Amino acid sequence: MKIRKLLKKKFIFLFATSFSGLFLNSFAEATVLNNSYKEVIDHVWQIVYRDFLDSSGKFQKSNWINLRKEVLSKTYSDSNEAYDAIRDMLSNLDDSYTRFLEPKEFNQMRIDTSGELTGVGIQIVKDKESDDLIIISPIEGTPAFDAGIKARDKILSIDDISTEGMNIEEAVKLIRGQRGTKVKLEILRGSQSFFKTLSREKIEIKSVSSKVNQTKNGLLIGYVRIKQFNANASKETRDAIKDLETKKVAGYVLDLRSNPGGLLESSIDISRHFINKGVIVSTVSKDGLKETKKGNGQALTKKPLVVLVNEGSASASEIVSGAIKDNKRGKLVGKKTFGKGLVQSMRTLVDGSGLTVTVAKYLTPNGTDINKSGIIPDIDVKMNINPILQREIGTRKDKQYRAGEKELINIINRKNQISEFKPDTANLNAFLKINKENKIFLLN
Repeated sequence: MKIRKLLKKKFIFLFATSFSGLFLNSFAEATVLNNSYKEVIDHVWQIVYRDFLDSSGKFQKSNWINLRKEVLSKTYSDSNEAYDAIRDMLSNLDDSYTRFLEPKEFNQMRIDTSGELTGVGIQIVKDKESDDLIIISPIEGTPAFDAGIKARDKILSIDDISTEGMNIEEAVKLIRGQRGTKVKLEILRGSQSFFKTLSREKIEIKSVSSKVNQTKNGLLIGYVRIKQFNANASKETRDAIKDLETKKVAGYVLDLRSNPGGLLESSIDISRHFINKGVIVSTVSKDGLKETKKGNGQALTKKPLVVLVNEGSASASEIVSGAIKDNKRGKLVGKKTFGKGLVQSMRTLVDGSGLTVTVAKYLTPNGTDINKSGIIPDIDVKMNINPILQREIGTRKDKQYRAGEKELINIINRKNQISEFKPDTANLNAFLKINKENKIFLLN
């Protein structure tokens, strides 16, 4: 009964969606395994066999079946040997997002998605082609962000230990540690390498910040920055929008720059705050089963919208960005996004360890698969050449924000001109003159 209860535990992460999966062929099968560590190995094998979506096209079920026979024919004297066997087994999948986590790591990941983070504030991925450890994005307000770590930086060494051949779990163990201690990272950015020493911190992350910005012409702009799509992000965004609506803002700048993602359901809920109707995202499982999420008719605002994105906008950030762009709900400003279009489910294993397994890919409303290609913004704008201070993000000293605000003002002005136009009045010639200059064409 204890194993059955453990099998019922399942945590969803986005990376994630609510796909269900059977773990063991049967409870009886688990009991016949003559080594308790094999239960964990076989549990992982079963999840992959039934639910894994292969994005590379290299996964062969026959090879996976043969691999099961091989790993279960051995005896494992302790959990470390079993865990190493699992990692070796998963390395055959050619999928850096399908990962095994030991009990402490798994528990920490669950804490992270609940709104707390322990460490230096980065999320990393293993590039299968180059074998590099790549930073998806630093999280704002964390030691890594404050030190100037950027999306797509490569980690060459951790405390002078080379990361060559190192997997993500090993890297995480070295980077994380007791609060207040320090870790030294060797970073490669482009062709230049340098060292950064970061303090480890335990931080309760407030996912969303907001404020009212006033333009030179007196327009009030609602600025909302989402740093991570954790369990609190949707409610915090809802509260921010409701507050800004009472302040009579004319439009919104939604800042998703350097947001590495998080929970799938959070990204869907936040999209619904802005999109009243229409498709938000579709997920496609390994069996080709498609699940589509749409607006629920309960958008909190219909006011003009601009979204800021960059190379560190990944995963859940790309779901929101893609939904807004494809539904023509707003304009995207900044740089091309990271390009993570795969969905992971986070599963609890029989010994309290965990597995994040790729179970689906997601498509934007137009059916676009953005994995590895990212989303191209409507207006391409580079960030400031010289780094700006954290307090200057979302101000006119922020080049990308400045461009986003300018585009939002244009959208607001065009909307106001159209709403003020009355076809049976004398302002027709003036309206046509204004909009000829603005290159707006109306079709009857």
